[in-house]
Amino acid sequence: MTYDVVILGLGYVGLPLAQQAIRAGLTVLGFDVDETVVKSLAAGRSHVDDLSEADVSLMLRGGFHPTADETLIATARTAVICVPTPLSEGDGPDLRAVIGATRAVGRNLRTGMLVVLESTTYPGTTDDVVRPLLEQLSGLTAGADFHLAFSPERIDPGNAVYGAHNTPKVVGGWTPACTSAAAAFYGRFIETVVRARGTREAETAKLLENTYRHVNIALVNEMARFCHELDIDLWDVINAASTKPFGFQAFYPGPGVGGHCIPIDPNYLSHNVRSKLGYPFRFVELAQEINATMPAYVARRAQNLLNADGLAVRGASVLLLGITYKADIADQRESPASPLARQLASLGAVVSYHDPHVTTWDVAGLPVSRNDDLEGAVAAADLVILVQNHREYDVDALAHIAKRFFDTRGVTTTPSAHRL
Repeated sequence: MTYDVVILGLGYVGLPLAQQAIRAGLTVLGFDVDETVVKSLAAGRSHVDDLSEADVSLMLRGGFHPTADETLIATARTAVICVPTPLSEGDGPDLRAVIGATRAVGRNLRTGMLVVLESTTYPGTTDDVVRPLLEQLSGLTAGADFHLAFSPERIDPGNAVYGAHNTPKVVGGWTPACTSAAAAFYGRFIETVVRARGTREAETAKLLENTYRHVNIALVNEMARFCHELDIDLWDVINAASTKPFGFQAFYPGPGVGGHCIPIDPNYLSHNVRSKLGYPFRFVELAQEINATMPAYVARRAQNLLNADGLAVRGASVLLLGITYKADIADQRESPASPLARQLASLGAVVSYHDPHVTTWDVAGLPVSRNDDLEGAVAAADLVILVQNHREYDVDALAHIAKRFFDTRGVTTTPSAHRL
């Protein structure tokens, strides 16, 4: 059988992409090196927030075929690489998964195929890392024998409005013909395709999107600190500023930034600037410094709230509400709840948590117990910290029954709650 596309990496990016391609009538092969993931999907089970078991079952009935057999890659007309790129120790991207997936494609590359990298990385990865590997392993030449392009993923877990189908897709190819091939492929199941000048422009566009958010979140996080000291309600300030119909976009402070995009992706650009140009990308590095210290700031505010009532943080019971990086999903990647829990524990607090989406939480071996009785746990804790505002939480009601309630999301309206 010949497949329209093989998607390498069946996680938060690859699986929704496969779902949309299946919905449009494409035949989809899903490849992953994790055989547990492959077997789970083949049995109709989902491991990502945005797809239910019913969704996976529909995909299977529509012709989706998950596999760990890399030789089947050769049966696809297009290969899309959607593997993770975590930070390495030097703050650059860890490309081991990208290189592994590229090698798998290179060993099975055929004349006429289109290869697309979607994994977020630094500018030049497609041209300088992926292309040479594909050419070396296949004996084929990019732009002549096969098409090569980069298209940044824009998956937003939990977003009920924008998904793979209606989020504009940026594509940039090794040659103009490569760009056209990628645009034609994505145009089969995505409403709007935007052509970038080339692979480096497409790679950098993704980093600019997330650096923009990273820097603006850092701005309001720093404002939160001095507004608190000056007795200024920053949430009211943001609401007032948001009434301007032009030139302003609201960003909100919080206990830190999480997920893969905001705390990770801008570092790729900063690392690239330092390694290739020899000077720092100061905006990114300052934003990283501010956002990374927010959990420690929240812990200090928590300590001050306890001290104000004559309680020591050592031995105090602190309940964290919501430990995921984003509301209403189970994804804990880079969640600020983890460094916050470590900070509180280092001060001697007894930390517990409640989260309707998370049954077990491992904070690097830290003993953090889970509370199933939400109202009972809130009433019993010396301090409750709202870290993530899931829709299941009636925050004003919870703040009313808590001894002390610290709202890091600015959603409470009751005067008894303390806001970031």
